[in-house]
Amino acid sequence: MKAMKLMSVVVMGALTASVALAESRATQADATAMVQKGVAFIKSNGKDKGYAEVTTKGGQFTKDDLYLVVYGLDGTVRAHGANAKMVGKNLIELKDVDGKAFVKERVELAQAKGTFWQDYKFTNPVTKTIQPKSMYCEKLDDTVVCGGIYK
Repeated sequence: MKAMKLMSVVVMGALTASVALAESRATQADATAMVQKGVAFIKSNGKDKGYAEVTTKGGQFTKDDLYLVVYGLDGTVRAHGANAKMVGKNLIELKDVDGKAFVKERVELAQAKGTFWQDYKFTNPVTKTIQPKSMYCEKLDDTVVCGGIYK
């Protein structure tokens, strides 16, 4: 009987943790809306103010595991909502754990399509684990503004 009660407590705890994690995950609609909001903000406030706002940790362009990142079409990070240390670095050759050159692909997709979804693997800033990610991106002048969801 004690084993059954213990098992119930463990199962309930796991379910509660799963629900909490699910609630902190962004959706495709969240990512699309945030990218569109970021593009509009940069257009109306200029690149300097826009990039600074995107890079502000805990600002309006970060929510749970969703944040914006802005790349120049040469692969240089202009703004990064999860890691300000990345700003100014050229990541064109950066690859995910499967060897996919996702920044290079992202820049190519921006030039070819303008608006797109891209799949790759990346470290989730909330869980600190590598997970499949889908990134929604929109080309803006000589940059691409992106926000992604973890699957």
